[in-house]
Amino acid sequence: MTSVQRAATLPVVDLRACSGQLRTTLREAAHEVGFFYLTGHDVPAALVGRMLAAARELFELPQADKDAIAMMRSPHFRGYTRLGGELTRGEVDWREQIDIGPERPSAGGTGAPDYLWLQGPNQWPAALPELPGIVGEWDAALSSVARTLLAHWAASLGASPDVFDSAFAEAPATLIKIIRYPARAASSQGVGAHRDSGVLTLLLPEPGSRGLQVRRGAPAQPDGGWVDVPPMDGAFIVNIGELLEVATRGYLRATEHRVHLDGPATERISVPFFFNPRLDAQLPVLSLPDDLAARTDTRWSPTEDPSDPIFSVYGRNAWKSRLRAHPDVADAHGYSAGRVE
Repeated sequence: MTSVQRAATLPVVDLRACSGQLRTTLREAAHEVGFFYLTGHDVPAALVGRMLAAARELFELPQADKDAIAMMRSPHFRGYTRLGGELTRGEVDWREQIDIGPERPSAGGTGAPDYLWLQGPNQWPAALPELPGIVGEWDAALSSVARTLLAHWAASLGASPDVFDSAFAEAPATLIKIIRYPARAASSQGVGAHRDSGVLTLLLPEPGSRGLQVRRGAPAQPDGGWVDVPPMDGAFIVNIGELLEVATRGYLRATEHRVHLDGPATERISVPFFFNPRLDAQLPVLSLPDDLAARTDTRWSPTEDPSDPIFSVYGRNAWKSRLRAHPDVADAHGYSAGRVE
């Protein structure tokens, strides 16, 4: 056993379980850990294979083809980011990736909240004409899984299963990243420790890959409380984001995670799907049953870390994260890193 535990320690949730068992397991997994493996999701294995194959083709393109769709060209933070082109907490992440959202007209402009710039068209590599179709299928399949999870979570917390539906009506701001972590990295930080800014994330890790870690203990521990999370055959890795934490007054907690690249050299493909509401939406704050409220940390506050507050409007929270992660894109398009309204 090294300084970081090597055994898989996340709960496993089967989406085909009876509703009572499923809801209890979901609630407790999100309350106690914030991360879990999801099986029984019915996302076709063939679609999973096509997505991973498309990711491989994307990163095998000539660098010039990838740079032609660089995120720097997009005022909507869409497109390709080179190795070392993103930051987490001010430190360089060692990965390359493409960011893809819903294909919609630009919504930013004079008088509109800055965060509406996050809506707009994507940039697609000309050499992969099949990629938009695969991504569209992926978005539809995983959105269906995410909506099912949210309905069960709501019911498990004593609310109506459709309590969150209005926030996702019309124009949910889903986001897909297709990521490659190289076998030989200039830094052990694939992506630094962070919490996701939206509602929930479904992660497809390439089978046999390594590096994802979740914080299960206190940062003051000698090993920082980090636990390895290897892939599980046929399962997604799911974690909740900050907005679900706000909606439950801290009963469900968004958990810090990172990709750590120390160890044997191995390339890693990863496809996280971020399920988020409309940019201007706020999730309703739930009134928890007494027994659950009694298990909630009464000291919790969305501003418990003044340097990194959680904004209840999704767009504000996402804008905060984007400005910090891509200051070069913000500078290129005249966005101020100090503005999150």
